[in-house]
Amino acid sequence: MCKLLIFGGTTEGRELAEFCSENRIHTCISVTTDYGAELLPQSPFLNVLNGRLDYFEIIRLITENNFSTVIDATHPYAVLATENIRSACDKTGIKYYRLKRESNQLFGTVLSNLDELIEYLNGNNKTVLSTLGSKELPVLSSVNNCFERVWLRVLPADGIAELCESYGFDREKIILGKGPFTTEQNIEHMRKSGAEILVTKESGATGGYPEKAESAQQLGIELVTIKRPEETGNTIDEIKEIILRTSR
Repeated sequence: MCKLLIFGGTTEGRELAEFCSENRIHTCISVTTDYGAELLPQSPFLNVLNGRLDYFEIIRLITENNFSTVIDATHPYAVLATENIRSACDKTGIKYYRLKRESNQLFGTVLSNLDELIEYLNGNNKTVLSTLGSKELPVLSSVNNCFERVWLRVLPADGIAELCESYGFDREKIILGKGPFTTEQNIEHMRKSGAEILVTKESGATGGYPEKAESAQQLGIELVTIKRPEETGNTIDEIKEIILRTSR
């Protein structure tokens, strides 16, 4: 019976799923997309739950399944998801642990949020390669001359390219790929797009940030980084220790 619930959809979430499977720990993994579910290992010890949940749905999930521990391994920028998960755990009295990505040194132009990014990009007319993902399409579509100068690198999941096109972006300016990418792959994508600016979030080592910074430096391209929200939590190694301890 599953006593552990992990909210994933990230590289760390997949690593924790593999860890639980290898250690024969029955675990429920919650992800929000079919693509996220497909990336998880097939294991008799893992029960994959697919679908976006709000605060009340998380409470119902916890209470109906009698979980004892919740691990929040959602994306660092998924602030609302983390708020809902933490609040639901507080409401139900369940142990809550937040996985925190280790920080890297940041390079180039560092911005605090997406509003600052739009203001910055609207201050020039340079060609941009965005690695922010499809969730930020509403923001990117508000950049001046966006359909002429903004290239998108997004996941190759079903419907993503079509979603980008529905916002007005040309298919020729959409690069499909699953990261993290090597320095060489980043260089290839920047050359293909003719990018003068590479836009990224502070994704850490697991999200390929060092390789993005290195590739931009090698090509002499400006790197624009959006800082992640400040947060506290446990490293992935600490989370693994917690999982082992609570599963005994």
